[in-house]
Amino acid sequence: MTATATSTGLKHVPVITATQAAALVKSGQTLLVGGFGMTGNPVHLVHALAETDVRDLTYVANNVGEAGLSGGRLLRNGQLRKAIGSFFTSNREAVAAAQEGRLEVQLIPQGSLAEALRAGGAGIGGFYTPTAAGTVIAGDADVRVLNGREMIFVPALRGDVAFVRAWRADEAGNLQYRLTEQNFNRAMATAADLVIAEVEEIVPVGTIPPEQVHTPGLYVDYLVQATLTAEALGSSADVRGSAKKVDEARMHMARRALAELRRGDVVNLGIGIPTLVADLITPAHGVNLHTENGMLGVGPAPEQGGALDYPVNAGKVPVTALPGASYFDSADSFGMIRGGHVDVAVMGGLQVDAHANLANWAVPGKPLLGVGGAMDLASGARRLIVLMTHTDPDGTPKVVPECTLPLTSRGAVSMIITDRAVFEFRDGTLTLTELMPGATLDEMRATTGAAFVEALD
Repeated sequence: MTATATSTGLKHVPVITATQAAALVKSGQTLLVGGFGMTGNPVHLVHALAETDVRDLTYVANNVGEAGLSGGRLLRNGQLRKAIGSFFTSNREAVAAAQEGRLEVQLIPQGSLAEALRAGGAGIGGFYTPTAAGTVIAGDADVRVLNGREMIFVPALRGDVAFVRAWRADEAGNLQYRLTEQNFNRAMATAADLVIAEVEEIVPVGTIPPEQVHTPGLYVDYLVQATLTAEALGSSADVRGSAKKVDEARMHMARRALAELRRGDVVNLGIGIPTLVADLITPAHGVNLHTENGMLGVGPAPEQGGALDYPVNAGKVPVTALPGASYFDSADSFGMIRGGHVDVAVMGGLQVDAHANLANWAVPGKPLLGVGGAMDLASGARRLIVLMTHTDPDGTPKVVPECTLPLTSRGAVSMIITDRAVFEFRDGTLTLTELMPGATLDEMRATTGAAFVEALD
């Protein structure tokens, strides 16, 4: 079955079943799978593939679905040989498979993954980026200094087959995405030899206004109509399933971080303690929240409902959209970050050292499987604020002379807010500027691993 011409001269893209689509994938191929978590994920196509005997796939996606869902089902079946992505820790079974040697894993920072796919679709061999420079993720990549910054080379990524998910398609294959469902889908739709789009509905040519076409039909080879259900959305199906760890110490840190944000700031909040800041922001603050999976103008979480009704943030939690919000894909989102258009990033941390280096994505003895967008944000935002507890549970300091954990970024931290104190890097020097309620200067001297200057207001 091949594309034919419509009466308008546009091609007519064949509509096939998910089973027919799965039959087009061959063992040993590289499969691109769209989605961020389960949002915008072509779950019906992947589940149909799980019913075949296809094996030895290289699976390219942000993550390997969730346990038993989407790529997680292929993983359970032993159909994946290798996974290329940025955040595998969201699927505990993928972590176990990597630890046991059943799954080869290639970890790429989220923004580099999106850009590598965009490059692959545009016929570009690769690109240089400051993201991951000086970290273990860089590996043996070519390193150059460009415009005064150390950058590493990232080769383009392409696939044999791409499974993408769109909200609507017309008969010519033009695709329209919904809310934050563009994520990796737009780039992947350009970067494979064969592109199959799973869509909620198929409409006549002309139904989708030209300015609302996100992926032109020339990229799309086949359409599959499949209705999305809440069950297919996994952990994003309902906001009530995304419990946050909240206590007064964490909320005090969040309130202190909020005090650093200025009207008009574009701000990205990392997962963990930083997400609590979002619950404190009101329209009166005039802060514009950015999330790397493709949204500017993030509002508070709804009281109920899930990703069928709302966009999701980087924590895969359903959120609302404020007036003036916009949606885009992950490649554009990280272009905003690397391009210096995000004023402040608020992130969690495992260690910050006296040289403003941050480590927040990996610990010894555990597989390196979850970098996400942290490296892009830490090196790309104009100002980086780190929120973390002052010590580990055993009392080990987290503000240290030199980071001993794998680095996220070098020399990028502007401020550290812990549950006991606030530090700033003033002229490159770690400086204690504030004590949290109940903390004492003697305590800070005893529990801070790095030397610091005291400049309490």
